[in-house]
Formats: sequence, structure tokens, C-alpha cells
Amino acid sequence: MATIFTKIIDGEIPATFVWRDDECVAFMSINPLRLGHTLVVPRHEVDLWTDCPPDLRDHLFEVSSTIAKAIQQVYSPERVGLMIAGLEVPHLHIHLVPMDSVHDLDFANAAVSVDREELDEAASSIRSVLTSQGAPGVSD
Repeated sequence: MATIFTKIIDGEIPATFVWRDDECVAFMSINPLRLGHTLVVPRHEVDLWTDCPPDLRDHLFEVSSTIAKAIQQVYSPERVGLMIAGLEVPHLHIHLVPMDSVHDLDFANAAVSVDREELDEAASSIRSVLTSQGAPGVSD
């Protein structure tokens, strides 16, 4: 059975994308820990990150690094945290979170809902930086 992320990738469920390429996508979290919280997800369903093929893993981290630099430029946090939790959805995904403290990575602080306009604005800002940096996978 397809995961919710596969349904998002296939366009069955709406999402606010910042990146799409042949191997992965990145979109805004609908329950962000902080504004700018982005998920990097492989198109291929892999449950455990330890089962991810090395070439795909390397690509996911390269894309995550590129997007994290854009998040850093847009939000100016102390750091952009990267986390692979994997408990919420059985489909590998990397959380990129603007953070000023380790507490910013606590899922107990996740927003219950976010206005779609806020997600669209956040994604637009991140895409704008990615485009200015010449990133190849910037989503429309």
C-alpha cells in the first residue's frame, strides 16, 4: 500500500513543493516545528534509512544540504537541523528545520495546522534562493 508521501509525490494529495528531481522531492511540512520546516523524500519507498541504497542516500543528503543553505539564507536561524526520525510515516524522509535551540526539534512543539498561504510564502522564499543559486531541482 502506498504511503502518504507516495500519494503526495503522485499528486493524489496536495503539497507545497520546493524541489523535484528524478530521485526525490522536497515539500513543506504541514505540521512544522518552525516555519521553513521542509521534508526531503525519496520517490522510491524506503522505510528504514539504513536500507537506503548508498547512491540514493548520498543524493538525498546533497539535496538536503542545498535546501538547508537556502533555509539558512531565508530564516537566519542559528542552525538548520537535520533529523531522520521515521516514526510518523514508514517512508524515509529527512526533516530540515530552522533552529535556534535543540528544543526546536521537539515534535511536541509541532504546529497542529498552518495556513496554506504561510506554507506557500515559505516555499516561495526558499525556491527563490534556490533559483538564485542555480539549483537544478527547483520546483514550480
